[in-house]
Formats: sequence, structure tokens, C-alpha cells
Amino acid sequence: MNKNISLPKTLAIIGVGLIGGSLGLCLKNKLGDEIFISGLCRTEKSMKTALELGAVDFASADVEKVVENAEIIFLSPPVLQIVPTVKKILPYLKPGTILTDAGSTKKFIYDELKKILPPDIYYIGGHPMTGREKSGVTAANADLFKDKVYVIIDDPEVPAEVYEKLMNTLRLTESNFTPMDIERHDRCASIISHVPHVTAAALVTLLNRAGGDLYFCLKLIGGGFKDTTRIASSNADMWADICMTNSDAISNNLRDLQKILGEVIEAIDSHDRQKVHDYFAKSKERRDEILTKFEKKFNPN
Repeated sequence: MNKNISLPKTLAIIGVGLIGGSLGLCLKNKLGDEIFISGLCRTEKSMKTALELGAVDFASADVEKVVENAEIIFLSPPVLQIVPTVKKILPYLKPGTILTDAGSTKKFIYDELKKILPPDIYYIGGHPMTGREKSGVTAANADLFKDKVYVIIDDPEVPAEVYEKLMNTLRLTESNFTPMDIERHDRCASIISHVPHVTAAALVTLLNRAGGDLYFCLKLIGGGFKDTTRIASSNADMWADICMTNSDAISNNLRDLQKILGEVIEAIDSHDRQKVHDYFAKSKERRDEILTKFEKKFNPN
């Protein structure tokens, strides 16, 4: 931490759900009354819950009241709502305000915000690579970010002291921060996060289309199906937005996956046991290697 740059005294969270709520819990646990956190919530119930859990000090559906004094604003709504949300809050932001986000896609947001932000309002893109299959502030956890990769888009246009002020705050999450090129982030996130979610949903869809066998399939469900489809329980709005804002990378990688599956189908149809064996053996070897090297990334949240 750069001790020459002070931590913010005020922070606003737009979208006090799993990610936003977890950040609020973490910062309140670490800083207590040294930071005042306001949260934008849509319903009275969500406001009450966020306050009761201690994720925020103040909760409201009034955008102006939530953001007017914030030094840092953490944007955590679905990806397609981030830019419209910034347009709504922009008139109430004071000079020097830092915007950051938890969006799973980055280039779309970056390009759109650069068109509308004045020079004295700063945006630093972020993507905490963490989550759970459940959503909402009731699923939030103060340690959700701990030891998980947190991508930060290093924008050379952002002054160093602005960048450090944000990072001094985010480092309290104890994440593993990884600067990354914005296009590379979207390509890599597609492979390790977006396509797996599409695939998990496809497996559930395959089960749904089992027709007369569905009842008997359900009786056979065990750990393998539960493990491989766990992430299909994630928020549908969020994943629809991700697919719309990272469409090229996701489509390209799905086509590559389609090609891989086609090769497996061909090997199975031709009863080429060696090819099928090699397919599983190489995958096992590679996954075991990754698991050993990056064990913490595979820990459940």
C-alpha cells in the first residue's frame, strides 16, 4: 500500500448484490467507521437486508443521495446496465471521482464510457474473478475476493495517484491483482469463464430434452452432473449481458469447442479407442498440471 495516498472516506456501491455486497462487507470489516459506504438498491427489502448485514451504512433507491459524496464508485449491476447507470449518476459526481466496475467484459464498457466521461472523472476497469452460483446480497461474503485473481485494466491516461487511491482500497480484499490488456482480458475471460457457463447451461438443456428418459435420468443424477452444471444456476440477466458484450470472443471459442466435440464424435463413431483415450488422457494431464500450479484458484468460494 502506498501510505502517501490516503484511503477514501466515502465509497458508493451501485448494485449491492453478491459482488458489491461482498466488497462492502470486506471494507467495513477492515476499515469500520473510517469509511462510509452508501449503496444503491432497487427495493425496500434489499435496502433493509444490505443494512442489516452490514454491507453498507446507507441504502437508497435515490441515485443522487447514493453517489453525491462518493470518492470511489463501485459499479456492479449487469454489464449492459453499467453505461446507462453512469449516464444517470454523472450529473451528481464531484470532480476527481473514481469509477470502477466488476463487469465480466471490459472493452465494451471502456469504449462507451470514454465517450461520455469528462476529463476530471476517472474510470479504471476491473474484473474480480470470483463468484458463487447464488446471487444477491444474502450470498455475499467478506472473504469472497481473498486469493482470487482480480484483473485491473491499466489505462495510461489515468494519473498514477488516482490509480493508487483505488488500488489502496481494493488491496484490502487480499485479491491477486493482475494488470491486463483489455482485448486479451475479453478473449481469456471467454475461454475460462464465459464459454464454461454457456456449456453448463447446454448440459442442463440436453437433460431437459431427454424426452421419455427424463424421469430416469433425474434418478441417476450424481456428483458429476452437479459439479459440471453448478454454474448454470448463475444469474440469467448477467450472462445474457456478457454474451451480448463479448460476442466475438464467445462465438469464436464456442466454434472451437464445437470443432473439438466434432473430433470426439468422429473418434467415437469410428470406434477409435486410442483417439478417445488420448482425448481424456491429455485433458487429465493438463488439468492436473494446472490444478497443482494454481491450486488456490480452484478452491471453492
